[in-house]
Amino acid sequence: MITEKDVDHVALLARLEITSKEREMYTNQLNDILEYFQSLQRLDTENVQPTAYVLPLKNVYREDQVGDHLPLEEALANCPDREENYFKVPKIV
Repeated sequence: MITEKDVDHVALLARLEITSKEREMYTNQLNDILEYFQSLQRLDTENVQPTAYVLPLKNVYREDQVGDHLPLEEALANCPDREENYFKVPKIV
């Protein structure tokens, strides 16, 4: 069970200022969520096979096709900073 003290602790970690009304609301909402998950644990799943997806999914690929390329000057036209024929970006280490 989630207490208001727990909600205060999470709010502190997240650097959130919450009112007493919000504290009460979040406590109730989190307890409702936990109660729902407890009801799911009571379901009989013994004969249910584990699945990664509930729907049959597959990737749809298209063939690569060579086409016209954007001219270099047009590609670099809106670049805020460039060096020769390249985009210049700040070094990130």
